[in-house]
Amino acid sequence: MFVRPPVQISIAVRQIQKRCDFVRFKMFDAQKVALVKGHTGLHNACFTMRAFRVIGKRHAHFKQTGGVFHLPLGCASLADMESHPDTHLARALLEWQVELGVDETIGDHPVDRYVLATLKPGVATDVAVLRPRPLAQVDPVDVARQTASAAPTLDALREALGSYEHCELKKGAKNLVFSDGIATARVMIIGEAPGRDEDREGRPFVGRAGQLLDRMLGAIDLSRSKNVYITNVLPWRPPQNRDPQPEEIAMMRPFLSRHVELVNPDLLVLMGNISCQAVLGKRGITRLRGNWQEAMKRPVMPMFHPAYLLRNLSAKREAWADLLELKARLLLSEEL
Repeated sequence: MFVRPPVQISIAVRQIQKRCDFVRFKMFDAQKVALVKGHTGLHNACFTMRAFRVIGKRHAHFKQTGGVFHLPLGCASLADMESHPDTHLARALLEWQVELGVDETIGDHPVDRYVLATLKPGVATDVAVLRPRPLAQVDPVDVARQTASAAPTLDALREALGSYEHCELKKGAKNLVFSDGIATARVMIIGEAPGRDEDREGRPFVGRAGQLLDRMLGAIDLSRSKNVYITNVLPWRPPQNRDPQPEEIAMMRPFLSRHVELVNPDLLVLMGNISCQAVLGKRGITRLRGNWQEAMKRPVMPMFHPAYLLRNLSAKREAWADLLELKARLLLSEEL
């Protein structure tokens, strides 16, 4: 047995302190911390009880002497003992790992076994270490801009949008909700995002809000089957119908811009706050509604979303005024 008599380490079991990590010892049936104090300072002793039992076997007087044992020869501190363990301690640590379920030892980096196979036995040489290549940073907005600009037709834009893989909303949606109506219409309505009914059928504004929209349009001689084209800012339904995130709107805006360019309507109608944020870059539909704006090289009319009108019946008066303003603008453009 190799011991170092001049140096002794006292192991005192104390309550958990803020500056010390703790180890759960089964034999104490509580959470304790073993503090090891030597001539080099205070160290946390992260030994398992199995390691202590092996040390106890090596030093039979461990318990009788109040938990005092000697460091092996050549170890000036606990750190030295951990970096240069003796046979008993190394065996105890190995058995502890086996008890935890370790069945294989691996290195910090992958090793090229093909290089090892070409090495001659007994020849010491450096082993080629394969380190993972850093992934190239991809800007989803830039990818969307390039993909959308390359679409020459609405059908190509729909296919490009369906193959776009950087929006997480696509994974939880049932269908891609692209558009509805007449592609050559003078009026293009931009909604916010599909709901449950839209996600199921793959068309925008088909639920209760869509039915109300159809009645509103019919009051001023407009219809999606004759002279109106409808789409959304987002083609996929957000989970639980939550508001779209700013990064989701940013990814879809290049597709929306290209969509407007291909349809080329005389004017746009923005339904709700999300549409205003995507097209105008600002929110506040109560303040924006009823006032003509300019965006995407054409006149824009913000309006209350039909879903909002279903919840707030008193706002239908303002919505009717906006519809009359829309009709007057269309008549004026016909005369010109």
